[in-house]
Amino acid sequence: MNIRNRTILITGGSAGIGLAFALKFLELGNEVIVTGRRQALLDEVKAKYPKLHTIQSDVADPAQIAALAKRVKADFPKLDLLMNNAGIMLQKNLKVPAADLDGLMAEVNINVAGVIRMNSAFIDILTANKGTVINVSSALAFVPVPSAPIYSATKAAVHAYTQSLRFQLEETGVEVIELMPTAVKTYLAADLTEGDGFTLITTDELVKQSFAALETGALEILPGQAKQLAFMRRLAPNFINKQLWKASKKFVPVEVS
Repeated sequence: MNIRNRTILITGGSAGIGLAFALKFLELGNEVIVTGRRQALLDEVKAKYPKLHTIQSDVADPAQIAALAKRVKADFPKLDLLMNNAGIMLQKNLKVPAADLDGLMAEVNINVAGVIRMNSAFIDILTANKGTVINVSSALAFVPVPSAPIYSATKAAVHAYTQSLRFQLEETGVEVIELMPTAVKTYLAADLTEGDGFTLITTDELVKQSFAALETGALEILPGQAKQLAFMRRLAPNFINKQLWKASKKFVPVEVS
């Protein structure tokens, strides 16, 4: 993949993985637009990195996606890379009824529906510009962390969707890439520590490994322990599932009577 002289849109780009990728792409001479739900945080990012373009937009809201697509296509007609990075991870106790059945679907609405809707909203401009889609899923697509069951399921869904997207777009000139990291030292993994059985990598290391893979033309990027998890899922699925359950059990919210 060409990693220079691109026009790039990154969802969830105001912090964490999204911002780390945005800054690396910016460093390489690309024009980069980042979106996020919180305007105040975007304002802070813009003040610190004035060359970044920032737009408030929530991928869980179809109307906001439609408005974003209309604006970006008008203001950035050379857009040729969409990175679907926005996501949330929540620890869930599946043994008790959810007080908010609508809220129960928050991870699905952002992590899955957001990816699907963003790709659909931008597929015409990406096709016209022979562009690239990067969907951020997770190594948890191969093996779930049971304390975050819905999050893990959303990443498996994104993995399956991305494979189908790649096949359907193979004759359009649009490249479809999937980034599948393990636990990264961001706010999303704030509860995890090295001693919990998880090996965390920094955003700097994630970016370093990912860009090295992008330059080789890899379509599935598995940084950190992702390759080991994928291998163990094939070799000893019961063992790796039980290990992740043992490591994550303490993160399950306490049952409320």
